[in-house]
Amino acid sequence: MVKRKQITGKFLDPKADVVFKKIFGHHPDLIKSFLNNLLPLPDGHLIESVKYLMPEQSPRIPSMKNTIVDVKCTDETGRIFIVEMQMTWSKTFLQRFLFETSKAYVQQLERGKAYEELCPVYGLALVNQTFEETTDDWFHHYKLTNVKDIDKTLEGMQMIFLELPKFNPKTLEHRKVGVLWMRFLRETGTGLEAIPEEFKASPEVVKAMELAQESAYTPTELMAYDEYLDAIRVQQTVRADSFKEGQEEERKKNEEEKKNMARKMLAKGIDIEDVQEFTDLPLKVIQSLHP
Repeated sequence: MVKRKQITGKFLDPKADVVFKKIFGHHPDLIKSFLNNLLPLPDGHLIESVKYLMPEQSPRIPSMKNTIVDVKCTDETGRIFIVEMQMTWSKTFLQRFLFETSKAYVQQLERGKAYEELCPVYGLALVNQTFEETTDDWFHHYKLTNVKDIDKTLEGMQMIFLELPKFNPKTLEHRKVGVLWMRFLRETGTGLEAIPEEFKASPEVVKAMELAQESAYTPTELMAYDEYLDAIRVQQTVRADSFKEGQEEERKKNEEEKKNMARKMLAKGIDIEDVQEFTDLPLKVIQSLHP
């Protein structure tokens, strides 16, 4: 066995577009290991080999700012896999990803196939934000299921959403290497200066770490990396500001409604103390409203 050299130095965030594509968009062995260990593929049906879809073969997906379908590939049986790294969450993302996955399924017919020759499509979305607040589950698996008999399913499309912030190795029910891939996505680029010993259990994860090392990138790629992260930060700041503005507008609206209610109560001769208790407005505000 060839002994790998010790890799140290700065590692880039593999969730960033340029890094994710370098690792998973150009190394079939890595995307195969990644998919086999994270997708709910049944035993005996793991991916044996993959090939990347050329642009003219890949699903035609509308471009979205800072939201890119990063990797598209197919295996030896014809199954199609769409992998997307989603840095920010929006309410329409689930519907959009459903559209993308279903369109990839439908567009197989453009290659002259009969209906019975259509192959399954898997959409895997890695989300760097929490979007399911009501559960601690981070692995969300969707497929077409009979509502009265969930053991009956329609083969064709499956979608998997992984919430990276909620990932907890103790709750992982999938393969051990899947834990390492999730840790790789979460921990690489956060100050690691060497490959963790646990990662060395998987040659594929070690290779991915090497590809994430800053020294593996050209100045142009590093500039694209910085610009991508800057764009994400700007997008998150704009959303946060919009949220705060919305909260402030809602607060002003509620306060005005309370003032209108206080005016009506005062006009009917209700005591100021009772108005204050009912509206929860400051006493000085109510006094200023007194006719």
